[in-house]
Amino acid sequence: MVYTVGQVAKVAGVTVRTLHHYDEIGLLSPSGRTPAGYRRYDDADLERLQLIRYYRELGFPLDEIAAILDDPAADPAAHLRRQHELLSGRIGKLQEMVAAIEHAMEARRMDIKLTPEERFEVFGDVDPEVYADEAEQRWGGSEAYRESNRRVARYTKDDWLRHKAETEDWGRRFAGVLDSGVPADSAEALALAEEHRQLISRWFYDCSYEIHTGLADMYLADERFTAHYEAIHPGMTAYLAEAIHANAISRA
Repeated sequence: MVYTVGQVAKVAGVTVRTLHHYDEIGLLSPSGRTPAGYRRYDDADLERLQLIRYYRELGFPLDEIAAILDDPAADPAAHLRRQHELLSGRIGKLQEMVAAIEHAMEARRMDIKLTPEERFEVFGDVDPEVYADEAEQRWGGSEAYRESNRRVARYTKDDWLRHKAETEDWGRRFAGVLDSGVPADSAEALALAEEHRQLISRWFYDCSYEIHTGLADMYLADERFTAHYEAIHPGMTAYLAEAIHANAISRA
């Protein structure tokens, strides 16, 4: 199929001026022209433009993109694998940036009285209240939520560091149980699910079994919760949610 420069610009989401520039520098020259000299692009040209856009998204300069695409020994599958690796790395960095921003927003909203240096030290890796918006939506009118706000407003840097240490220790031990291969309703998993509930109760509010199972459902439903637990150990989110529900049933 043959496309005009305007059609290519519309389909690809670029400007006509950009396509003219790519032609001028030899990055993407149309495969044909009309007798009047108008550019005409074919499917192969569009495939090349797609690759150019991938690499531009990754921050590659145009001359380097041209060198990559014009390499006669280039393997298209290898290019795709490279793009996947680069995008995955970029996604990881962006997730870290989003988490850092959310940490700072949450610390401000929850009136956590820490200096910027202390906030970085405490929340650099794990923020115990990073999902407070979801908690507010579910329980904002409850005494439990008000109690959590009252507690965290009093916490010092040392308090937050103790919480962080306890949470990370729990995460390591829970990952160990997951690795051991025992089912989520085993005694070991149930004990750590109960410890998870008690950590919340000790540091924030009285986390009933009903609230705890609600949290478990959020961990599965919200990709941000899932990302948090998967970062501790792959497969942890579903395993923890199952263990929390099993623990609540066993203690009913």
